[in-house]
Amino acid sequence: MSNESLREEQHEEQREERLEEQPEEQHAERHEERHEEQQGALTVSAEVKAVVEALVFASPEPMTAKMLFKLLAEEPREDVLAALEALKADYENRPGLQMVEVAGGYQIVTRPDLHEWVRRLFHERSTQKLTVQGLETLAVIAYKQPITALEITEIRGVNTSGVLTTLLERHLIKIVGRKNVVGRPFLYATTKEFLIRFGLKDLNDLPRIEDMAEALGFDPPAGLMETAPREDVLPLEEEERESSNDDGQSE
Repeated sequence: MSNESLREEQHEEQREERLEEQPEEQHAERHEERHEEQQGALTVSAEVKAVVEALVFASPEPMTAKMLFKLLAEEPREDVLAALEALKADYENRPGLQMVEVAGGYQIVTRPDLHEWVRRLFHERSTQKLTVQGLETLAVIAYKQPITALEITEIRGVNTSGVLTTLLERHLIKIVGRKNVVGRPFLYATTKEFLIRFGLKDLNDLPRIEDMAEALGFDPPAGLMETAPREDVLPLEEEERESSNDDGQSE
């Protein structure tokens, strides 16, 4: 065999080897590209999760999903919800903190069994604590709302005007309308601040009356144990419209 023929044969073998290697190289490149894409997705997910955690922790109010969507408008909503769910799962295994759903939003708080230690750090002033009378009145409103001041007095057996003022000032209760009876007295109900203060998702989370009274350290009034049908409520907006109409007719 001549040298020229030998060179041609070697060249042909090398060309065939390169052709065989190409699919493997292309497969390796595609695998590397997919790996980089997956790593990029994980990085974005971790960043969104970190941002959501920071927002929930820093917010003075329960952080709602709606507010997260607004703050993270550039992120897909499903990614924000996925980050929120991942955080909830993470905090189930935290020994000192937990992520709870309160008043329609989320908060990162200390675990209940550690509250006594936290109280040692934050010495609560006695002026910040509700009196027994305040707790009783708040319980009556929570379980009987909407309710008038007279009805609260009838249940408790004592005048509650001063206590109602205190609860209003602390934003634990609010005026939600007027009762559609003679005199149209104000109707009182609990607020979002009440839900936050007592760690409730909504009013359906209220414990039994006896359990709440025991936890807060007071005896529930007898009238609080009775159930009564809800009566017609006249909203404040309706009252204002009626007043404006009356003024217009008088003119």
